[in-house]
Amino acid sequence: MMADDLSPRVDEIQAIGAVPKILETVAALTGLGFVCIAHVTESSWTACAVLDRLEFGLKPGGALDVTTTLCEEVRDSGEAIVIDSVRDSTRYCDHHTPRIYGFQSYFSIPIFRPDGEYFGTLCGLDPAPKRLSDATTVSTLTLFAELIAKQLDVERSLYQTRAALLDERETAELREQFIAVLGHDLRTPLGAIRSGAELLLLKHQDAATRDIARRIRRSTTRMAALVDDVVDFTRGRMGGGIALGLRLEPEADLFLRQVVDELRDVHPERAVDTRIAPGMALRCDPDRLSQLLSNLLKNALVHGAADAPVRVDAFVDGGIFTLSVANGGRDLPAEVLAQLFKPYWRAASRHGSEGLGLGLYIVDQIARGHRGRVVATSGGGVTAFTFTMPAA
Repeated sequence: MMADDLSPRVDEIQAIGAVPKILETVAALTGLGFVCIAHVTESSWTACAVLDRLEFGLKPGGALDVTTTLCEEVRDSGEAIVIDSVRDSTRYCDHHTPRIYGFQSYFSIPIFRPDGEYFGTLCGLDPAPKRLSDATTVSTLTLFAELIAKQLDVERSLYQTRAALLDERETAELREQFIAVLGHDLRTPLGAIRSGAELLLLKHQDAATRDIARRIRRSTTRMAALVDDVVDFTRGRMGGGIALGLRLEPEADLFLRQVVDELRDVHPERAVDTRIAPGMALRCDPDRLSQLLSNLLKNALVHGAADAPVRVDAFVDGGIFTLSVANGGRDLPAEVLAQLFKPYWRAASRHGSEGLGLGLYIVDQIARGHRGRVVATSGGGVTAFTFTMPAA
């Protein structure tokens, strides 16, 4: 049967993009054929997300009689239930639930929202006995339940803020504040998800589990970069520019070379030629200047011709620091050059970007914060971005 009155709870879970990967990872970790996230109340049990390799037949929105489930016991006690083998369990060998659903191994981990409200359970079962009760498995399952709870809280905050915006009660400034707060709040669950992936890589040697954990780690890294771009953009719009921590760096060439080396590792198939003068002393924010170079170099690697090297030059001359990143490829028309540093703008002809169109806008804001400027030129098959600022 379908629990239509509980569809908002199903929608909450379905809105969390990481849920399918979490269910796949739990199934790989435990070896269970059925894993799901359920919303549980005193009178109902509703599946919100399901991974079913047993042809159990339950779909998202499907309901069970809560009195036939062990999740009712988890709700009442607030404690997890983990069973390696029903037939070997003195507590559950004669229990009606295993007989009804035909399982031998089972777990049910409670999911509590951050405010303490009980949502339901992360649960799974299989007709064969499985080793589930070891400390590493239980702690990993508990971690995933906590991640789901944190994401539910983020989705609830997002829904509430969207409702306010749709009612037109808030101004454009509130929308930018929403982006900043959401970006900040997303870092916590993203960090937790990444930590969970790192834990899986440390604790488990199973190839399938490790492959899923690596994919989760890559996705959270990409999401964190997008969040950082949005937060930087909002700070720049609301606070008159990106905040910088300026200090004297006697060997600025070292962190510039590090940025180049890191992106060489990410793009081993691309040639990057560098002429970075040694021993450059700059008054700058080294983290932001590294971000500026990283954004420019990633832009060149993504949009430049694959068969042409990317050129990075950095030097000080006459008290002026110059940083230039150039790539080969088709010339950009003047109308495109005029738009490059605008937020959320991307040329239709520029393929392959997974970003939000904020990278070059943030470059421009960092340049302004250093009392400098960045200009783009394109001609003769070379597109170059050149940043200049006072060295001291």
